[in-house]
Amino acid sequence: MEKLVTSNLKLGIIAGGQLGKMLIQEASKWDIITYVMDNDENCPAGKIASHYIKGSNLEFDSVYQFGKLVDVLTFEMENINIDALKRLKSEGHRIVPDPEILELIQDKGLQKAFYEKNGIPTARFQICDSEAAILNGIEQGDISFPFVQKLRKGGYDGRGVAVIKDKNDLKKLLHGPSVIEEKVEIEKEISVIVARNKKGEIKCYPVVEMLFDPYANLVDKLICPASVTVEQSEKAIDFAGDIIELLNMEGLLAVEFFIDSKGEVVVNEMAPRPHNSGHHTIESIITSQFEQHLRAILNLPLGSTRLKLPSVMINILGADGHEGSVVYEGLTESMAIDGVKIHLYGKSVTKPYRKMGHVTVMSSSLECALKKADKVKQLIKVKSWEKS
Repeated sequence: MEKLVTSNLKLGIIAGGQLGKMLIQEASKWDIITYVMDNDENCPAGKIASHYIKGSNLEFDSVYQFGKLVDVLTFEMENINIDALKRLKSEGHRIVPDPEILELIQDKGLQKAFYEKNGIPTARFQICDSEAAILNGIEQGDISFPFVQKLRKGGYDGRGVAVIKDKNDLKKLLHGPSVIEEKVEIEKEISVIVARNKKGEIKCYPVVEMLFDPYANLVDKLICPASVTVEQSEKAIDFAGDIIELLNMEGLLAVEFFIDSKGEVVVNEMAPRPHNSGHHTIESIITSQFEQHLRAILNLPLGSTRLKLPSVMINILGADGHEGSVVYEGLTESMAIDGVKIHLYGKSVTKPYRKMGHVTVMSSSLECALKKADKVKQLIKVKSWEKS
């Protein structure tokens, strides 16, 4: 699809969370008809889509029947019934990114094997099919403390990951086939979002630095541009471009990296979709990640990834101890700060550490943006009516 024909193009999005919502907001600028499938009738994207379809991303029939309704099918999460997507593809339906790429990325074991095969630096690893196999590996001396256990499938936003520092942590082992990684001594965590269309055009966004909430294991603060060396930035961008090219992928790919204690850039994992580490692009980059995803999957010219202003993004998370109907504090005060842009996702129920929105703070200097972001973080609280 090299020319955009508005008013009759049907775009389908599997899952209707905040990523789907922000993708629809961009699609609406081009008069694209949007379909969203999600089991939750109150999902954020369902409220603004042209058509909402109730269905499960894990059920073959739901995914298959939904895919037949649209001209182009994409997704905002990895956990989707692959067999249904493959059937749709075999029948000539356009699914982007390709189901086989999604199948590889769904499985962290296959991901790691892909990096190893293609000479992409990543933490040393081994595959274990069970908790018993991990314990046996420790006993035989094949697995050393400390290590990181990642379930091969189903994990996201810190779920499905256990950091095992010593024998006392073995009670935290997760059940199921896993990747066991040698624990990297992390100096920084960074991310690069890269896009590629069918023509093979590739555009990378500036490197961002991610600071994590130690309790929720979610991004607490995202800084653009990242405070890394030119060499580290170039390496990360080159690796991201190499990966999307090796995959022959169309769409948007978020690649997360560690910078280790020796200053080396090491791939952690990737996601074939818009990503939390790219939310700042809505205001601070010429082309947002959501517009770029649309450009890539529709084989349109990719947009500029030039930075307008330094920016800091913070996630708005549900407060600990609060669950129920949501109430926000500090929005008005935050809006009074120059350069603050607030995005609320439209989730009516808050839970501890649930992503309820994000704030992007822009300024002429990164130092100033960081100070403003810290102030906003202190101001905005997400509570429940029941406890407020």
